Amino acid sequence: MGRIIAIANQKGGVGKTTTSINLSSSLAEKGKRVLVVDTDPQGNTTSGYGLDKNEIENTIYELMIGECSIEDAIKKEIYDGVDIIPSNVNLAAVEIELIDVEEKEYILKNEIDKVKDEYDFIIIDCPPSLSMLTVNAMTTANTVLVPIQCEYYALEGLSQLVHTVNLVRERLNPELEMEGVVFTMFDSRTNLSLQVVENVKEHIQENVYKTIIPRNIRLAEAPSYGIPINSYDTKSAGAEAYRLLADEVINRVFD
Repeated sequence: MGRIIAIANQKGGVGKTTTSINLSSSLAEKGKRVLVVDTDPQGNTTSGYGLDKNEIENTIYELMIGECSIEDAIKKEIYDGVDIIPSNVNLAAVEIELIDVEEKEYILKNEIDKVKDEYDFIIIDCPPSLSMLTVNAMTTANTVLVPIQCEYYALEGLSQLVHTVNLVRERLNPELEMEGVVFTMFDSRTNLSLQVVENVKEHIQENVYKTIIPRNIRLAEAPSYGIPINSYDTKSAGAEAYRLLADEVINRVFD
């Protein structure tokens, strides 16, 4: 049965999409079958995997409003070992469409349940907000992975996110756990990056991954070519970091 990881942080620009794309491709590189679910209306994970998000007939939007089946929504083998449920701007309207729908927090879970046994990992890229889409992702997930940018306001919002995880656990998904925190955009030349890492470690009780994702030009360039970093520049520091993170995720043991 697939382990389902929601990648969430309500702050934008912290590396959620970069982590969704490159963690999933690194897991696949290690022989895992991976499904990526793009629940962000910006659709950056979709385009980062080389799909034209504006030309796709069946996306997560059609899936959530019941206009297509999950089999129709999944785009197979867009990368070796990786399938994707794509997203585009239409998804921005889904909260209004579902306003009167019963059990709307479980729509994604009910769909993913139909296919989760086909995958080793299911990676859900969440939007940068604590919206109904994020709640759907957390209701579906086993764990929540939080990318944190190594910057001054890193801790801001983390407590709110942990609070949301706890609420979802209490009310909707008692199995939900914190996967942990991963630091992104780390610049070893600055004292600030080092201070942020120490500061976060002091203030949170969550698991902190040993792997730290560096600020890396090749990592930033890869999405514009529609390929993950391990294809774009396989020897780059970014590619090596996401391989190490994939190893840690695979070997993570929960109580």
